[in-house]
Amino acid sequence: MFTRRKQEGRSRVSFIVLTLLLIVAIISGCGAPATNNKEGVKGNATVEPSPTATTEAPAEETKQFKTIKTINGDIEVPVNPIRIVAEEYLGTLIALGVVPVGAPGLTIKNYYFKEALAKVADIGDYSKPSIENIIALSPDLILTGVQDNYAQLSKIAPTVVIPYGDLKNTHDELTYFGTLFNKEAEAKAWLAQFDERIAAAKAKVDAVIPADATFTIFEDGGKQTWAYGDNFGRGGQPIYQALGRKPPTEVAAEIMEKQWAEITAELLPKYAGDYLIVTSNTRTVEDFKADPIWGSLPAVKNGNIYVWKEEVSWYYDPLAVLAQTEELTEWLTTKK
Repeated sequence: MFTRRKQEGRSRVSFIVLTLLLIVAIISGCGAPATNNKEGVKGNATVEPSPTATTEAPAEETKQFKTIKTINGDIEVPVNPIRIVAEEYLGTLIALGVVPVGAPGLTIKNYYFKEALAKVADIGDYSKPSIENIIALSPDLILTGVQDNYAQLSKIAPTVVIPYGDLKNTHDELTYFGTLFNKEAEAKAWLAQFDERIAAAKAKVDAVIPADATFTIFEDGGKQTWAYGDNFGRGGQPIYQALGRKPPTEVAAEIMEKQWAEITAELLPKYAGDYLIVTSNTRTVEDFKADPIWGSLPAVKNGNIYVWKEEVSWYYDPLAVLAQTEELTEWLTTKK
């Protein structure tokens, strides 16, 4: 009898201990911090930040990998990477709701979504990142557009090189990265909204600007001037791709093939279209009107010149292109 009671007592103690352990486990689970805090970015987009650099990566045995084709051959990448270092294509990631743990300082300051990147670590200069900074972030995937960096970066984590220009437009970028990150549905949904807003902008412009009017994308460097094509920032993507406008016929092949041309002041009349989109950090529209050479151009005389700073015009990611297209549409359709 005593032995049985002793055994029953032990059984009760064991049951109580087990119950307490389960309760503690449940309470601990319920008390885990939420991870779905969201941060808005320009263009009415919403993103869900990735873990910060202090977050532990998942154990290696829990990771799943897939093989993708790259310019460096077939490589294995995580199916669901969570610690991404993005040297390039940052705006495309943001559009898909993917915020990296590290990026170059220049892209972190992107005018169109810099608020969303407040906690993203600076990995250094674009095309010349700090290897030490990247290692410290323990990335599980690295994205870059610079082939010269592949040898070093691929020793740290799986590295995907997509050279600038291989993806020709917003649709190419969203589709590629939607597949890479298993976010095909998100990419399609974003592109559907993008196409709708671009179509609306184009319809507004087509209603007030003659179809045969020519456009030139310039950057003013004081003693130097550059003309740009449809895939080199400065407004080329919104004007030539989104709004479907054309440069002067005489120079179209040159700037579209090479994507840029350095020109002298004497050649300005040859390259200048009916409308000018000019990047300048130092001059205003009034300054260009007062300049003896610029002021002689028909576009400037007619007030068909738009001037913005490089911090706005340089970017060419999907979020920037959408915002720039709508900004330029507002100018073209309301200018007097």
